[in-house]
Formats: sequence, structure tokens, C-alpha cells
Amino acid sequence: MFSWTSFILTFSSFLLTVTAHYYNSQTSDSPSLSSSSLPEWKSARATYYAEADPRDAVGGACGYGDLERGGYGKATAGLSTVLFEKGQICGACYEVRCVEDLRWCIPGTSIIVTATNFCAPNYGFPADGGGKCNPPNPHFVLPIEIFEKIAIWKASNMPIQYRRIKCRKEGGMRFTINGNGIFLSVLISNVGGAGDLMAVKIKGSRTGWLSMNRNWGQNWHLNADLKNQPLSFEITTSDGLTLTSYNVAPKDWDFGQSFEGKQFES
Repeated sequence: MFSWTSFILTFSSFLLTVTAHYYNSQTSDSPSLSSSSLPEWKSARATYYAEADPRDAVGGACGYGDLERGGYGKATAGLSTVLFEKGQICGACYEVRCVEDLRWCIPGTSIIVTATNFCAPNYGFPADGGGKCNPPNPHFVLPIEIFEKIAIWKASNMPIQYRRIKCRKEGGMRFTINGNGIFLSVLISNVGGAGDLMAVKIKGSRTGWLSMNRNWGQNWHLNADLKNQPLSFEITTSDGLTLTSYNVAPKDWDFGQSFEGKQFES
């Protein structure tokens, strides 16, 4: 004899099985956001420079100029020779944490910094002595305000771990145009995603795409007459991603002006 009670119980069990299978399959197919997707931690050392040091106002080896006005603030780092890669690394972001020294480390803390400067080697001292930025040492030089977020200032030269991460930046990429006549120099800053640039192209309304050369840091240049033309930029970061910003600068752009383009997703 047909039983409504038995039918309802059987149908309910069927629905629970299908629902469970659906959600389990969705979970297993979803991309993982666990820490295993991040690069492994690497060992280095870090020192700091005092607040009175003028390097934040004058910029540094990456050419960003005044780091406070440029939007980088104090969350910056100067890198030693083995990390700086002759300026290629400018704009890259790192997570840094204090390790091993329980007297000076602030437990459970880390900082995120952007590479903006170069810590030059001092070959008057050995690498295991006063030459902290000499090859083959991986070394970070941090503003004291950032250093003190992960360690007590008395630590001075301390062991750390670091790993490369994607950059999260407010607003779009910034293009500051300098030069004179047919010499064009463009400082590219506030770059998200990988942060450091591998290739730059520029285009006027009367030209095709023109490849620019790295001058120093993140200053890129070429010789071309692009006056009285709106300018577009094609940017490729070190991870191979390319982003094109059309008509970033208007037709009446002038040297010394800055403009904002698109931004890489972080």
C-alpha cells in the first residue's frame, strides 16, 4: 500500500544527498587562498635609518622622488645588491617579519614594504662585518617607524624573513612626464600587481607603439617628438602581465605634469 510518510522521508533523503554532493563539489573546485599559494619565506637581515635621514625626501635609486608625496609613505625599503637587480626590482612589494631573536622581535607581526631604494655595498668592510649590504648578503634597510612595527629599535641589525607578494595600491598608475624637446622621460609609479616593470611602450595619436628604454630605476625614456598628441601607455610587469591605458595624457600635456592611468589588480 502507498504510504505518503514513507515517500516524504525517501524524497527528503534524496534532496539532502544531492545538496551535499553539490556543495562538496563546489568546495573542492574552488581556488585555494591558503598560505601555501604564497612564495616560501627566505632569510635575510634588516637595519633601519633614523627619522632625520633625508632619503625619504630626495627619493632614491628608483627615482620616485619624495616618497611621502608620491604616496609610498614610510612603508618602503632599500635593498642590497643581490636583491636590487640593478633597479629592475623597483616597485616590488615584500612581506617582512622578525625571526629567531626573541628578545627583540614583536611576536605575530609582519610588515609590507615597497622596494624604493638601493643599499650600496661598502667594500671597505667584509660582508660578515660592517658591509651589511655587500654581496652575497640579502639585506633590507627600513625607516625606523616601519622597523619598530616588527622589532624593538635596539635590535639594530636583526635576522628577518621575507617573501614577495602582490602590491595593493590606491588609485591608478601614475605617469610623470619629464624631458626637453624630443627627449622624453617618464617616471612610472604606484604600480599594483607585481609592482616592478619589465617593458614600457608609448603611443601618440600620430605614431604606432614605441618601445621605451629604462633610464634608471623606474624612469623610462626615448627620443621622439610626441608634443601636441594625446599619449597612451602599454605597461608589462615582471610576471608577464600587460595593461594598456589609452589617452592618459591629453593633447596639450607638458613636461613636469603627472597623469593617472589604469591599475593592475592585486
